[in-house]
Amino acid sequence: MSNVEEFPATARKLSEYDALVAAAPSVLDAIPGAVYLCDQEGWLTRYNAEAAELWGRAPSLEETPERFCGSHRLFLPDGTPLPHEVCPMATAVFTGTPTRNAEVIIERPDGSRFVALVNIRTLKDHEGRIQGAINCFQDISARKAAEEEVRRKGADLDDFFENSAIGLHIVSGDGIIQRANKAELALLGYTSDEYIGRHIAEFHADGPVIGDILHKLSCGQKLERYPARLRAKDGSIKHVLITSNSRFQEEKFVNTRCFTTDVTELIESETARRESEERLAATYEAATIGIAEADAQGRLLRVNDALCGMLGRSREELLTMTFFDYTDEEDREEDAALYARQLSGDLDAYILRKRAIRPDGTTVYLDVHSSSVRDEAGGFRYGVRVLQDVTAAKQMEDQIRASEKHMRDLLEALPAAVYTTDATGHITFYNKAAVEMSGRMPQPGDMWCVTWRLFNVDGSPLAHDQCPMAVALKENRSVRGAEAIAERPDGSRVPFIPYPTPLHDADGNLIGAINMLVDISERKKAENQQKILIDELNHRVKNTLATVQSLARQTARHADGLEDFADRFEARLLALSRAHDLLTRHHWKDAPLDLLAQEVLTPVAGEAAGRIRVHGPSVVLDPRTALSLTMTLNELATNAIKYGALSSEVGNLSVIWHLQGEAQSNPRLVLDWLEVGGPPVSPPTRRGIGSRLMEGCIERDLAGEFDLAFEPAGVTCRISVPLEAVKA
Repeated sequence: MSNVEEFPATARKLSEYDALVAAAPSVLDAIPGAVYLCDQEGWLTRYNAEAAELWGRAPSLEETPERFCGSHRLFLPDGTPLPHEVCPMATAVFTGTPTRNAEVIIERPDGSRFVALVNIRTLKDHEGRIQGAINCFQDISARKAAEEEVRRKGADLDDFFENSAIGLHIVSGDGIIQRANKAELALLGYTSDEYIGRHIAEFHADGPVIGDILHKLSCGQKLERYPARLRAKDGSIKHVLITSNSRFQEEKFVNTRCFTTDVTELIESETARRESEERLAATYEAATIGIAEADAQGRLLRVNDALCGMLGRSREELLTMTFFDYTDEEDREEDAALYARQLSGDLDAYILRKRAIRPDGTTVYLDVHSSSVRDEAGGFRYGVRVLQDVTAAKQMEDQIRASEKHMRDLLEALPAAVYTTDATGHITFYNKAAVEMSGRMPQPGDMWCVTWRLFNVDGSPLAHDQCPMAVALKENRSVRGAEAIAERPDGSRVPFIPYPTPLHDADGNLIGAINMLVDISERKKAENQQKILIDELNHRVKNTLATVQSLARQTARHADGLEDFADRFEARLLALSRAHDLLTRHHWKDAPLDLLAQEVLTPVAGEAAGRIRVHGPSVVLDPRTALSLTMTLNELATNAIKYGALSSEVGNLSVIWHLQGEAQSNPRLVLDWLEVGGPPVSPPTRRGIGSRLMEGCIERDLAGEFDLAFEPAGVTCRISVPLEAVKA
């Protein structure tokens, strides 16, 4: 049957297609619903206003006609794009296949879409040839939305029943279970086949209870959280609350709809809570620590016996007080400030050590652990305060702290470097002497030793993790007899002896170590100096014996007799002795030239010493040079006393020296001996032992120059020695 009304008899000779094409536009607009025509090739030939409105556009029929449909785009119901050339209209004009109540989605140019119900019929001429097709379509989006809503609500209802968080079941009027959801089955552990179809009484643990439930429901009464017990598949008993009402048809009891709420955990928790409260109450009173509850103002609401004993007050007295009342005045402000922050929620809890005053005036130290109990909205209900008497511990801490301070002061006062580490080797303490010895301030994280660098006594590097302190910690033993060398950041080095000793707690566990570093620089220096002195002493003794032997041999060779030999030999030994005395006073290091000259000349000159002038810059002589100059000056002085300037009452002697060529490559010490005012001098006829002795001391022993002249006016002598033998 056509969707288009038949035309009057006057138009019957025209085919349906021709009649529709020839009809006035108002004819198509009069048709209820959207309508358009396509010719046998699918070209759009006519459409009404409602079609244009649904399309959201008015396709051109003249300039650029369109094929198959005037819509912007087409889609299948599942959202798949539907090209115009394969749409139902194209199928109708090409194959003659009509379309009945098909659904497509039409998209307008603005992007909006609607679901259209399409009915297409082919239009043929009187010979049955296809001339085109007519499409009547309508917007069924509202209907589809309603259908979807109904479907969704049905699905939601099924989903609500099946996936509800609480158990649901439907029981017929004769007590047979007709339906149960997943929560109901999971609660009791049965499968659907094991549960549905059986009488509800089989699953109740208490027969009278289910009998009462069914009776009430059959009478039309509603159940609100009716307590019951159900037997699970595993034999356990589930505590439930049943909420149910009855469904009647024509006054006949059809079925019940039951909500089963599992309260097993709640019942068990309530039982456990009740038992816990009973245990807590017993513990509260039996506890050896003080427990109290206080309101927002600090007024005590509950106290146990232990707190009464700590504070020396009765329960009745304490319940009339706030905890501020027994707090020492100096500690009240801090406790009040912390409690105020706890009340406001700024603090969940706090810990405080404070003093409390007992009625007898004695003070006790209390460690207070304060926490809050709040309601569901977070409001403060009351504070719980746990108190422990730490008076004895406080006294012990004070003693330990004083002892630790005393120990630190003692370690700081020690002249030796001392430091400690923990069990892992990290430095925990060091004294000032350790800083001075290492030349640095230990940094956080430093391990094993306070020094910058370490070396073995042979000069090879010593890693910190292999030093004696590291060995003591790693092997848990004291290390003794080791020596090492510490290098400071400035490059200087300090030899030292370490004394690392592990530290243990009361159970013998390693907790760290202490090390004392004894600076042995002076000892090493003394040892080296002693060795040098011993070596030098051996050398000096040999040289002195050789000198004495030489003096004896040369004096004997030129002496006029035994008495002359004794006098000369004794004088030379005394001169040598005086030089030794001077060097000994200076520890055989350096002898000042001016003192040396005075020591040699004064004893020899006797009363004539006032006529001797000694002058020159400050010069110190090494031991070898001092001995050689002593022998030389002694020979010259002896000759001056016997024959020269000092043999007369008016003669004078000058000993003057200066440094020559200090900036040159061969600097020297030049000493001039000048005698004036004595008897006329004539050169000796032969060279005596004295001249040869002096030449040997200066030229042979010191590699210097010796120039002795016997001028008529007085004896002169110039001595020149390399400056390397002296220190200016």
